[in-house]
Amino acid sequence: MTRNPFARIAAGLLALEAVAVVVLLVQQVLALLAGDVDSAESAIALTVLTAVGAAAVAAFAVATWRGQSWGRSGGIVTQALIAAVALGAATGAFAHPVIGLALAAPAIVTFVMLVLAARRAGADRR
Repeated sequence: MTRNPFARIAAGLLALEAVAVVVLLVQQVLALLAGDVDSAESAIALTVLTAVGAAAVAAFAVATWRGQSWGRSGGIVTQALIAAVALGAATGAFAHPVIGLALAAPAIVTFVMLVLAARRAGADRR
């Protein structure tokens, strides 16, 4: 377990993101069970991918909490992916800038915390 405050904050934010992905997963499962999907095969595939994503983000949170660099790296990649989705939500054909901002703001904060955690971890090793 790390004593790095930036890593702890980043781990907490990653854990919240993992919970958000689990909520999305539950919504997808409920839609699948209710038959509210156009293609069951596609819905199942998307549900499996969402479950893998939730597990990955949760693993990044635990690793970041423990001070492992791979967790920070995975977390940074996750924030880049969230930023890409936010940009698409804000500028796409059916743009919703408020939703894009709601997605981008926590991703930016988490990204900054992860970078600060990485810098602190490097300084602590010296």
